[in-house]
Amino acid sequence: MIEPSGPGVPGLVRHGAVGPLPRTTGRQIVVLADAGDDRPVDWARVGLHSVADSRDFADGDVPPQTLQDAEATVFSALGIAVVAAEPGQLGLLQTAGAGGRPVLSVSPELVHRVLTGTPRDVGPYAAGYRDGVADLAGRLLAPGAPPATAGPARFEDTVQATWGVQAVRADASAATGRGIRLAVLDTGFDSAHPDFAGRTIVARSFVTGEDAQDGHGHGTHCIGTACGPRTPATGPRYGVAHEAEIYAGKVLGTDGSGTDAGILAGINWAVTSRCPVVSMSLGADVMQAHPPYSAAGRRALRQGSLIIAAAGNNADRRAGDPGFVGAPANSVEIMAVGALDQALEMAYFSARSLPARGGQVDIAAPGWEVYSAWPMPTRYNTISGTSMATPHVAGLAALWAESTGHRGLELWATLVQESVRLLQPSVDAGSGLAVAPHGGVAA
Repeated sequence: MIEPSGPGVPGLVRHGAVGPLPRTTGRQIVVLADAGDDRPVDWARVGLHSVADSRDFADGDVPPQTLQDAEATVFSALGIAVVAAEPGQLGLLQTAGAGGRPVLSVSPELVHRVLTGTPRDVGPYAAGYRDGVADLAGRLLAPGAPPATAGPARFEDTVQATWGVQAVRADASAATGRGIRLAVLDTGFDSAHPDFAGRTIVARSFVTGEDAQDGHGHGTHCIGTACGPRTPATGPRYGVAHEAEIYAGKVLGTDGSGTDAGILAGINWAVTSRCPVVSMSLGADVMQAHPPYSAAGRRALRQGSLIIAAAGNNADRRAGDPGFVGAPANSVEIMAVGALDQALEMAYFSARSLPARGGQVDIAAPGWEVYSAWPMPTRYNTISGTSMATPHVAGLAALWAESTGHRGLELWATLVQESVRLLQPSVDAGSGLAVAPHGGVAA
């Protein structure tokens, strides 16, 4: 549990025993006892009276204005609440005399961002920590060896398909994602993009003052990779699960940032909507697992929803800096995805596993120079990041969900078991390259 020493200060970047903490909003995220305990929380005990519950809204779709105005908003599918109160005030809910549903943890609400581009400076503590990890890993994995250099490209874009679609073998798979609801929680979606005409698209915004339209581009790119068409009107195939049903949740604004409240609202909506796959190409550079996402990941799995998240872009392997897996991907209960280049080597920015429970890279996928959809009139764009690797795995998860009927932990195990082992160490690539199924589709 993250215990702040004082009230969260919006915009503050702090350093502590686990490295730098990212920006906070001043609100708190409360994890309640497991969903089996449905007793009401005694919010009045801590002076909170304006309380919203996701069960009061269709499909658990909590409007962003409610998230902003309510003193507390409860995401019932997850057993998590976002609360406008001080940590000490909420401590009363954890005392022996408190009635109602127990509180397991109270954490500051964090700010997250899209995960593309070059790694950002995360502070001197993190730099020192990563230098130590790099030195240890270098001595354990390859004693006396010089730094690795990129090998020759094994894949490249063709007129038929992007290198990523080829590498994960989606172009050779009979599975299409038909009947599978795939949620992408990001910057929204350009639902008027001509490549997606006639597709099943459900879009919601959890960002105050913004509709679900993508004003950034990142979300449309990720949805394109996960769910793009098999035969676009122009250019190569760039989507993995071309018949999946698209659930586009806008949890990051046009500036590419968003808060825990919006992200958790999106997860709650996706789980309530029975999406077997939830893709999140976003994060914050914090080394310690954030308790709300550990709870959300675990409870989503129990309800048949697998959350897949980007490991992070804070590495610079060219300089011997392996980085670290950030939140929310560093929760054990969320599948963390590393990024590969065309030679199936680690992209230089792709974060490495932390040497502790949580923080592991679980699997890897194409994340370098990935071509996909972009809001009109640009239509297409090529960008890099663990953000781009994540929707490859999400699309593959939809294919496996269709072909096997697996959900939750079974779907996680299938992705890992069927992945192709690489020469990269598991601390970088996890179980290896995620690939598509090649058998029949479950009846």
